[in-house]
Amino acid sequence: MYKIAGRITATVMAGLAILSFGLLPGAMARESTIKVTSPDFRNGGKIANRYVFSGFGCSGKNVSPEIRWGRLPKGTRSVAVTVYDPDAPTGSGWWHWVVYNIPPGVHSLKEGVGTKNGKGLPAGAIQAVTDFGAPGYGGPCPPKGDRPHHYIVTVYALKTAKLPVGAGASPAQIGYFIHFSTLAKGRLVGRYGRK
Repeated sequence: MYKIAGRITATVMAGLAILSFGLLPGAMARESTIKVTSPDFRNGGKIANRYVFSGFGCSGKNVSPEIRWGRLPKGTRSVAVTVYDPDAPTGSGWWHWVVYNIPPGVHSLKEGVGTKNGKGLPAGAIQAVTDFGAPGYGGPCPPKGDRPHHYIVTVYALKTAKLPVGAGASPAQIGYFIHFSTLAKGRLVGRYGRK
């Protein structure tokens, strides 16, 4: 009895050691972070009206903010950037911007590149159709009276040069492939609410 219990305990402890030291494939890499910043809003700060959606009762300019990121890990073959609102009253949040297949030598998306045609994006980068129903950036536009929503900008370093998705892929589908290709990621959070 003690031998069996001892073996089970040893097996559990070995499993915990593997998990805690990140020896499972990719476990340690996924925990490393990329520094993400913007000159247009600070982490945890308010997003200005210039970057707010124009429509649905919101009167912003719908200009995509500049997003910058620091050093990427060795083996990065492309970058993806997403902007997501987990507070949207949809049951599944709201995707505001998804850009992928960004070359690894690029370390920013300039202000205003999130237009529908994506003309100013880095060569090879693709924008997904967002929850607004079109490709490109769609700014914050939470319901009136809600507490300020959180807009999570995430930059992913990916181990694949191109995600295997076709034109018109949903953010959820793209997110699936991002998840399995991530070497490292970093976040920047902006806030916006309407009275």
